[in-house]
Amino acid sequence: MAPAVCGTLLSLALYAGSLCAASGAAFLYHDYCVIGAGPSGLQVAYFLQQAGRDYIVFERSHAPGSFFALYPRHRKLISINKQYTGKSNSEFNLRHDWNSLLSHDRRLLFRHYSRDFFPNADAMVHYLEDFASMLKLQVQYNTAIIHVTLEKDEQAWNGHYFLLTDQDRQNYKCSSLLVATGTWVPNVVNFPGSEYVEGYETVSINPEDFAGQTVLILGRGNSAFETAENILGVTNFIHMVSRSRVRLSWATHYVGDLRAINNGLLDTYQLKSLDGLLEGDLEDLAIVKDKKGKLHITLRFYLENRNTSAGIDSIILPQDELDNFATRAPYDRVIRCLGWKFDFSIYNRSLRLMPGKGNKKKYPQIKPSYESRGTRGLFILGTASHSVDFRKSAGGFIHGFRYTTRAVHRLLENRHHGVPWPSTVYPITQLTNSIIKRVNEASGLYQMFSVLADIILLRENATAFEYLEEYPVGVLAELETQTGRRAPNGLFVVIMEYGRNFSGADKDVFYYNRAVGEAQHAWQSNFLHPVIYYYKHLPTEREMKLRPPDWPLPRPDAVHHIVEDFLTDWTAPNAHVLPLRRFLENCLSTDLRNFFAESCFFFAFTRQKLPPFCQQGYVGMQGLLGSEGLRRHAVEAGLLEDYTPRDFSGDKTPDSREGSQDQLLGDHAVPVRPLQHLVNAKDEL
Repeated sequence: MAPAVCGTLLSLALYAGSLCAASGAAFLYHDYCVIGAGPSGLQVAYFLQQAGRDYIVFERSHAPGSFFALYPRHRKLISINKQYTGKSNSEFNLRHDWNSLLSHDRRLLFRHYSRDFFPNADAMVHYLEDFASMLKLQVQYNTAIIHVTLEKDEQAWNGHYFLLTDQDRQNYKCSSLLVATGTWVPNVVNFPGSEYVEGYETVSINPEDFAGQTVLILGRGNSAFETAENILGVTNFIHMVSRSRVRLSWATHYVGDLRAINNGLLDTYQLKSLDGLLEGDLEDLAIVKDKKGKLHITLRFYLENRNTSAGIDSIILPQDELDNFATRAPYDRVIRCLGWKFDFSIYNRSLRLMPGKGNKKKYPQIKPSYESRGTRGLFILGTASHSVDFRKSAGGFIHGFRYTTRAVHRLLENRHHGVPWPSTVYPITQLTNSIIKRVNEASGLYQMFSVLADIILLRENATAFEYLEEYPVGVLAELETQTGRRAPNGLFVVIMEYGRNFSGADKDVFYYNRAVGEAQHAWQSNFLHPVIYYYKHLPTEREMKLRPPDWPLPRPDAVHHIVEDFLTDWTAPNAHVLPLRRFLENCLSTDLRNFFAESCFFFAFTRQKLPPFCQQGYVGMQGLLGSEGLRRHAVEAGLLEDYTPRDFSGDKTPDSREGSQDQLLGDHAVPVRPLQHLVNAKDEL
């Protein structure tokens, strides 16, 4: 009987355990949930792992970077991979490496995966796989999140939890949700006859399939020109139509616009080799297919109140009224290359994740802190966060969002874990050097120009400063709450900018005398250059809202442009360093120069206020470097006894060149104890 009872009890225990397991599986909890294991998802996973946080990354595919396994269709990336820069500084070299993610492992630099200037997308897939595996990131593959909603809870970090459901109906709960899915849903325009259009995502990439054909491409971005470039040599001709004019990246200084690597069709268009570009609203178009399978372009209003099934002969075409209508020739194929948009379908209305407006409608609405405008604790990372700097900076691309992702992680560390934004405190004498070093090396400032900035917080009486790197300027007014740092004594903001009127689709960026070389005209610099804003007080929310159009920041108390440089090397003593130092000195009402100890000695007797360098050096009991000249001045001031050093015979004054300065003072100086620091400290400078 006893064995039977024991067996029954054991069965009950196992059954109860299975219920607990099932109950536990109902909601698997993590502090941070990341959706998407693309570049931005892996990047934030790295930072969370380095900080020791509880997180999980959900990836619908069997491997990271699934988007790059398919796109671009013709496999050539337009992100540069510069192998050599002539410099060994790793931070500087990231300015010209647009593919690497940030990590401590030097093996995970993209140059180890491809030597091509424009790499193949397969190399990116391999790179992302290694990044995830070598760093042992917590990625759960083959997990497609199909629904996200909220659960109110006052005890949660943000007043609610995020509830996620995957394709197997497994539920997950997290306190903070980081969306890194990118934009992967094709943009589609519906118009009469759009069913005859082939999509970029499915069209053949074999040029031979287009031999002798006439092709119309809808769109004017890099995917459209990439497609045209692939078939340019085998088609009869290619026409390209889009609502907006072509935007060249070298004119707009926006890396998402048309890049030179894809613009062969511009040559054949302007040199009148049959191919051409047209402007028109795609929603006004219509396509009619004739009996031979040819596609005719017409306008929607021609089809109003007409029976399109009656055949093309009964439909009025534009060329019937205007015999030189541009697209009167029929096409064999029409290809849609209109880019991508964010997938809003999986998010419950309770999250209030809304599309942007105008040309930003393909992105979700977010704050400059990359947090959703509708839900606290929901952050958008990577390409989908590009609404913050769309058509301005590089936030939609790896070389930009690797830094904005790090900024988001730092904001989260302060908000949820009480870890202030990383900073370094320096004496005020290092202010000029610190700025010069950063503007010449920092990649985050360089790539995310006008978006991320270094913040310099001044200490009381401007005796020291605290340096914060790569903070989002859009939330400058919230700096104290977002970073855990105080700014009661004023601040400098270091940012990179292009000239105000230099960038644009209609700008001639190659005009004569386009560059500025004189420091006095630095404010007219056109190319990317450092700009330093000075504020006596932290700008308010109202001041941020009322800032001038196209200004990244509100009007400062003072502003300084470091003149543009052909080599992007801002180290010239007269053109770059000296004007900057004088600007800083004017703002702080102090002298930031470095002095020899002998000069500090004189200033101590001739000035009411010593320069900071002397205060922190000589007066700080670091002493003076001995010299014969200094000894004479000390004698004249009555600080040392007067004596005439002689040689061993007693009748010859030794030549100072016969012995070192240290020997002269060390052998013959009168040992006055309170002044020993004048002769003993030899490494002050």
